[in-house]
Amino acid sequence: MEQFGKFIIDLFEYNNTVQILVSAIILFVAVLIIRKVIRSFFKRTSFIEERKEKTLEAMINSIVSYGALIAFIIIVLSTWVDIGKILAGAGIIGIIIGLGAQSLIKDFFAGIFLLYEKQLHKGDYITLNNTHHGIVEDVGLRFLKIRQWSGKLLTVSNGQIDTIENYNIDYMRVIEHVTTNFLEDPRKVFTALEAACVRLNDEAGMYLKKDLAKKPIEPYKVYGMYSLNDQYHGYQYTITGVVEDLVYWTASKETRRIIAETMFDHNIAMAEQRVQVQSYSSKEE
Repeated sequence: MEQFGKFIIDLFEYNNTVQILVSAIILFVAVLIIRKVIRSFFKRTSFIEERKEKTLEAMINSIVSYGALIAFIIIVLSTWVDIGKILAGAGIIGIIIGLGAQSLIKDFFAGIFLLYEKQLHKGDYITLNNTHHGIVEDVGLRFLKIRQWSGKLLTVSNGQIDTIENYNIDYMRVIEHVTTNFLEDPRKVFTALEAACVRLNDEAGMYLKKDLAKKPIEPYKVYGMYSLNDQYHGYQYTITGVVEDLVYWTASKETRRIIAETMFDHNIAMAEQRVQVQSYSSKEE
């Protein structure tokens, strides 16, 4: 038995491949255990909002994964090269890595600032760089993943993020524009829109953002006439209301439905696109 144990020790000491494999297994198991502990910790705690907890958990998991990867690379290098020599040449290596991995470093710092500045959380609906729309599915040190409405998973490096429009920061304002025909009496339109707001506050009041006294911060109201000539189509009016961020899309759909029904009930003609066609006759004609 002692000989077998000595054989295992000798094999581990002199066989670099065995050392690397064992190290990889240990690191892999350690990452799984740490992730399980982190998941268990956040499940049992409720000191911060659930979306923030998920974001923090995703970021910590990313740090653990990258830490394990870096540790594995160091272990592999130390099996063939003296670690002291590696540290002695760290300055030169650092310069080389700095020149060749600028984008990588940029992604890391951008990911840290995303978390520190609380620009987004897991589960938020965002617009990225005024182009991509979707729900944040993962926040890592290098990449941000958002699930688009089509189902596609978009992965963007943190360093490429310029602008973020977040639809899930405390509250959202529903802004709906209504354009009517030029021939419609504005006084009649205002009466119809005010009736629509009464119905909105009654039927869609559960979506409104409430204060500590359970009163709407800003109920549905007629903001006023937004434009006297909306792209040459008609008069434009606006209705607004502050709603909870998580129900913004549902509230917007209900708002449009109720406004459309109310305008129809009051026999108010909406604006229609006009296309002017001009024909040119020949010189002989």
